[in-house]
Amino acid sequence: MYNAFWNHLKEQLLSTPPDFTCALELLKDVKENRLRNEIEEALDTDLLKQEAEHGALDVPHLSNYILNLMALLCAPVRDEAIQKLETIRDPVQLLRGIFRVLGLMKMDMVNYTIQSFRPYLQEHSIQYEQAKFQELLDKQPNLLDYTTKWLTKAATDITTLCPSSPDSPSSSCSMACSLPSGAGNNSEPPSPTMVLYQGYLNLLLWDLENVEFPETLLMDRIRLQELAFQLHQLTVLASVLLVARSFSGEVLFRSPEFVDRLKCITKALTEEFISRPEETMLSVSEQVSQEVHQGLKDMGLTTLSTENTASLLGQLQNITKKENCIRSIVDQWIRFFLKCCLLHGMQESLLHFPGGLILIEKELAQLGWKFLNLMHHNQQVFGPYYAEILKHIIHPAQAQETDVEPN
Repeated sequence: MYNAFWNHLKEQLLSTPPDFTCALELLKDVKENRLRNEIEEALDTDLLKQEAEHGALDVPHLSNYILNLMALLCAPVRDEAIQKLETIRDPVQLLRGIFRVLGLMKMDMVNYTIQSFRPYLQEHSIQYEQAKFQELLDKQPNLLDYTTKWLTKAATDITTLCPSSPDSPSSSCSMACSLPSGAGNNSEPPSPTMVLYQGYLNLLLWDLENVEFPETLLMDRIRLQELAFQLHQLTVLASVLLVARSFSGEVLFRSPEFVDRLKCITKALTEEFISRPEETMLSVSEQVSQEVHQGLKDMGLTTLSTENTASLLGQLQNITKKENCIRSIVDQWIRFFLKCCLLHGMQESLLHFPGGLILIEKELAQLGWKFLNLMHHNQQVFGPYYAEILKHIIHPAQAQETDVEPN
């Protein structure tokens, strides 16, 4: 890493025109080293100890020096905190405040350093993972067998999917995620990129008992299982919210406080949905019904009749069934959104967010970021291997398109 930094600096300075980004950072370091010497002279602990023993220690002057120094070094976000410290007269409270802000400044510096070196770390990580995997592949030529099976299934799946089905998300999102290279058109083979992305989405449905997990994703298996669990939770959560809203009306669900409370309750109660679905949804239906009743009452709206309450309870409990129409549609919307993220990135996908999922936009965006970042890194590392495999899976006329690099 040390050599890589200096080689990068050399490339910047020799470029046309020269790039002085790293050079300016080094000059900044020189300035900070000079400043460090000044600090050591001003805060000479031996001298300060002698002054304290002789009653000559000027505490206010020392405090002002430290605060001025902190103001010089801190990030702009800490300016307000330092200004508040300048108003404190109690020496104990002042020292306490100084050390608290210094701790924050230290974290600011750590985050800045990590951010500055992230491109080098990522590049080094990709090269390192590729080299290590190639070493294993040289020793075990059949190391990509499961990966080949996984991509083969993805190619089969994508040729049988129709993106224009009646249950697809809204037309705006569908247009935003229009599939390239004949995806969804059975007369033409899909593109390698679309096959890979379908494979990534299939990982979120992986059977835990299936040991034939792609070799290129073994290091990410635990994280993918966690994402799959979160996706399942969001599917149930969104289904519950949609059912509840259909009975209580839009007025109640325009209250952020009510929606947040309902989401919090549902999340807590559905932690064990996978292991105990019927019991879980029984508890959820009863609690949600009570919340809807109380919410309508508090807003002066007509509460649900006995018949509607029974219907609400029944529809919530039916979410247990995998074939439940609301749950199925929500699941399709979520997966379609994740496909949009892979194809076009998070920012554009959020602009065409499925209207039916608006109540879980924040939670789904967080899941999308995690999934996108994980798969993006995998694609950068193993893209060349995937391209080679897909040559033999996709029709020869389409096999020339081997670009499975990230968008």
